[in-house]
Amino acid sequence: MGNWMIACAQIVKPVYDLLRQNLASQKFLQGDETPYQVLQEPGKLATSKSYIWLARTIGRAQHQIVLYHYADSRAGKVAQQLYSGFTGVLQCDGYYGYNAIADSVEHVGCWAHVRRKFYDDANIDKKHFNASKGLTLIGQMMHEEQKWRKWDSVARYQARQKYLKPLLDEFWQWCDMADVLPKTRLGKAIAYAQGQRTALNRVLLYGEVDFTNNASERNMKSYVIGRKNWLFSTSPQGAEANAIWMSIVESAKANKTNPREYIEFLLKNVSQLSKQEIENKLEAYLPWNYNSSSIKQVEA
Repeated sequence: MGNWMIACAQIVKPVYDLLRQNLASQKFLQGDETPYQVLQEPGKLATSKSYIWLARTIGRAQHQIVLYHYADSRAGKVAQQLYSGFTGVLQCDGYYGYNAIADSVEHVGCWAHVRRKFYDDANIDKKHFNASKGLTLIGQMMHEEQKWRKWDSVARYQARQKYLKPLLDEFWQWCDMADVLPKTRLGKAIAYAQGQRTALNRVLLYGEVDFTNNASERNMKSYVIGRKNWLFSTSPQGAEANAIWMSIVESAKANKTNPREYIEFLLKNVSQLSKQEIENKLEAYLPWNYNSSSIKQVEA
């Protein structure tokens, strides 16, 4: 059955590759990565870590793409490979591996990652939650962001200049003045935020970009939940097939398409396409083009 999944993944791989090409043409993307285990990876122990990388469109994109990419490491060279051809704005956490694409990609930070570290500090004593001023200010910023979450990008940009920027300025002023030991949880939270200051402040520049990277975090959570069931891949080929299938499923869901029906449609029809048809007509098989009329047209 595992071999069937790998073989069928090769049938739909042209769709996966086209989704990846479409990602590169976007102006804004979000990204994340998580550890993964591959038992029979050449040159590595079965207990060593491999990684699943995620790249996705922002929520305001016309068409939604969620793409998983298997790699044997978390090195910056993987980021270069995954985001090859992309020259826009990438929202992600502060992992240094993304610095490898800094020359061609502008990095916007994620305030959810910053908040998490301040929250952990406030929750040291489980019986007494003690929020720092930094955590309180981040909470106020997130509360404001909720008000204009569904506004168009221009309106959200303007609201951020008027209401968010003063809170940001106050937050950074507090971070600069805080008398905190650097090795405490609060000290580490402040250091992390200050290290990401430029990237975090870029949220003011683009109304299209969300305040957090939570959309990609939710997609990665879907993968992590699945990983609890399948645990690992035996081979790199299996890991790659896993990434392909998860990309097809999550992209279908993001475009409000039934994943089961969509997969059946792809297996039935893409397998019948000639090489020339794959090069010229594959756009019709992308998840946002999948509907009853397209099925009739393809099957006619």
